Amino acid sequence: MTGSSSSPSVAEASVPSSPSSSPSVRLERLRAALPATIEFLQRRRADLIDPVLIDDYVAINWFEWHGGALRLTVTGRNICAQLAIRAR
Repeated sequence: MTGSSSSPSVAEASVPSSPSSSPSVRLERLRAALPATIEFLQRRRADLIDPVLIDDYVAINWFEWHGGALRLTVTGRNICAQLAIRAR
């Protein structure tokens, strides 16, 4: 996502797993980390994204592997659109 003047930090694109977190809390954390994750991918800095976070995004169908590259799915794009609406 664009429009952000500051670069995301590694911590912003890292959502540590917690066995005590409810699924809804986990989804909210993933949703909150999504803009920073997308920015890292746009800057070709996927190395800064926590691999567990990538696995979670792929598991919930927000991202997919395509020819060795990670990209947003239709679902992921829809979540981004929802975030943009919330930000207004």
